[in-house]
Amino acid sequence: MTAANALGTTNAAGPAVGFTGFSDSAQAMSLVAFTAVATITLLLCVMTGPDRDDLDEFYTGYSSLSPMRNGLAIAGDYISAATVLGTSGIIALTGYDGVVLALSTALSLMLLMFLLAEPLRNAGRFTMGDVLARRMPGRAVRMAACGVTLAALLPMMLVQLAGTGNLLSFLLGFSGDSLKTGCIIGLGALMISYAAIGGMKGTALIQILKIVMLLGTGIAVAALVLRRFGWDPGTLLTAAAGNSGVGNAFLHSGLEFAGGPAPRLDMISSELTVVLGGACLPHITMRMYTANSARQVRRSLSWAVPSVALFVPVIAVIGFGATALVGRETIAAADPEGNTAYLLGSRAAFGATVSTAGTLLFTAVTTAVFLTLLASVAGMILACANSLAHDVFAARVHEMPPRREMVLARLSALAVGAPAILLATLVQHRGLQPLVTLSFCIGASALAPALVYGLFWRRYTRTGLLWTLIGGTLTVLVLMTGTNLVSGSPTAFFPDADFNWFPFTTTGLVSIPLGFAYGWLGTIVSGRRQAAEQRRQYEAVEGWILAGAIRRSG
Repeated sequence: MTAANALGTTNAAGPAVGFTGFSDSAQAMSLVAFTAVATITLLLCVMTGPDRDDLDEFYTGYSSLSPMRNGLAIAGDYISAATVLGTSGIIALTGYDGVVLALSTALSLMLLMFLLAEPLRNAGRFTMGDVLARRMPGRAVRMAACGVTLAALLPMMLVQLAGTGNLLSFLLGFSGDSLKTGCIIGLGALMISYAAIGGMKGTALIQILKIVMLLGTGIAVAALVLRRFGWDPGTLLTAAAGNSGVGNAFLHSGLEFAGGPAPRLDMISSELTVVLGGACLPHITMRMYTANSARQVRRSLSWAVPSVALFVPVIAVIGFGATALVGRETIAAADPEGNTAYLLGSRAAFGATVSTAGTLLFTAVTTAVFLTLLASVAGMILACANSLAHDVFAARVHEMPPRREMVLARLSALAVGAPAILLATLVQHRGLQPLVTLSFCIGASALAPALVYGLFWRRYTRTGLLWTLIGGTLTVLVLMTGTNLVSGSPTAFFPDADFNWFPFTTTGLVSIPLGFAYGWLGTIVSGRRQAAEQRRQYEAVEGWILAGAIRRSG
């Protein structure tokens, strides 16, 4: 069922009322707002875009963003459409378990802030490959880093692109597949333009605009929800539990994983995957390279962490409000994964009659979600394009001219974005939760061990690094095929098949320890001579990585 049909479940009958519960003129207002946002953001990218031969400006924006702007851009990259729509949906459908998952996302950014941010900034220049090749130079390392970057971010891009088609179908009131596919293609092209034209600075400005709109509208809607319940969170929770169909179980742990053989372990696996995976995804870590000092990266994250932490109670209130006002059964019928809960809760917060001010606010809410979709995919395309151009193509040529690498980076945005658009049109009618989970699992099982070992373990060798990246990624891909997100349930990617053999929803409880084990084992089998050589190489750059003694240019 489309988002348009989902919102239709709350409509009052009337000839001039569309799927959203607003008049046709209100839908026209939303369309105008969407068009204006798309035009303005593209114009910002053109105005802030780098020169043709200025790599530092394209990749890092000359590290010219202030800590506040860089921190808001980090928060914007971190709060993707999957967070806004997916997490609020999980809260609306599972209650307590969804809130714990939302808190895990904030904890993940805190982990990045206190453990990895400064070493990442010191070791990296443009890409994840730069970080890992700092102490282990070589094409194999860079190509492996690029491959894992693409494997981690491509599934997430598909989810956001498919969500774009659903959102516009909600706005325009249509459910035809051809029109939704056209929306995905058109807006996907716009996202590629953001990355190719704006570079790091252009996409940062879009992320800042997005996070400001998202927080502003979210706080306003959360306040409206609380007002409906006399500003008493306890009353809201009681109403949500009463309208959930499961009673007090909605407010206790275990509802999300109740059907599995080991619910507690499944929940731990999911939380561990989110905490480690979210902190290490390449489109998040690339923002660390835009800070020009260790002090600035700390100050940037001191803005990013509170922004994300503030958004957690906002989506919690809206998610619980959706259940309390609309009903868990209606939300699940609209979308089994709950992706319409954020919009359903926002619409229901206004009550049966909607004033002009309410119409304007809801237009702002849908525009903020629309901008979130655009900005999220643009940031991911940029991270993938940067890695493809810098780690694969430029690494093949000694001293490639900056202008040529800039052209390659922009062509790489097209090379990454075009297949993503095509795949998104093919998977738009399937359950997309396994794609989101796949991204976080690869981040937690391949990138997290590689970064921890690469930044802090002196004996870590090139063989150990390659085993970590390749082994961790392949392990996730194999294990994910056996989860109930892929088959064996009505909401799975293949709902009519059942080859479910893995006992957990996410692979983290098994694949994360294996990712670290691969790195240790690869280092051990490298032999003492290679380990000793690697130790000497690490000691040569240890001051740069851990203390930022010198910021190397290469």
